[in-house]
Amino acid sequence: MRFWILVLGVLLSQTRVFAADDFDDEYDAKSWREVEVRLPVAPKAASLLPFYVSAVTTNRFFVDGSSIEVGADGVVRYVLVVLSGEGAKNVTFEGMRCETRERRIYAAGRSDGSWVKFKNNQWDKIRDAVGNRHHAALFLEYFCPGGNVVRDTTEAINWLKKGGYAPSGGV
Repeated sequence: MRFWILVLGVLLSQTRVFAADDFDDEYDAKSWREVEVRLPVAPKAASLLPFYVSAVTTNRFFVDGSSIEVGADGVVRYVLVVLSGEGAKNVTFEGMRCETRERRIYAAGRSDGSWVKFKNNQWDKIRDAVGNRHHAALFLEYFCPGGNVVRDTTEAINWLKKGGYAPSGGV
């Protein structure tokens, strides 16, 4: 019995006890930084990849496959094109951070192919709202399956072409 008490004592003496301040310091040292972002070229119809959002919406949703980039900061950046049932077109350059389930709109596209940067482009939580769930669809099934960022642009494009992530490996 004394042997086990001695072993336990040695093990406990080798264990480092973290104070709350130590944890915060260590966490802050690994704080996340976003890479420099450059605006992409305007999307071309030939590179638009449709994706399914829900049966509730009459809008059609596309990602410009040529714009998809998985950054060193873990952010998937892409151009989103939304076509309303009435013919209106909305083009945005966005980023999705899988680690925190957030999205950010960097700029809006103009009809002449130029961009207007968003002044208030904060990171916002992605919510799975029935009426407006295209960001949730991109997060859950295309860019962040299982909450993990896709490995690279090719994987993101493959999920878009296949119609989404399938945990069993099939679609």
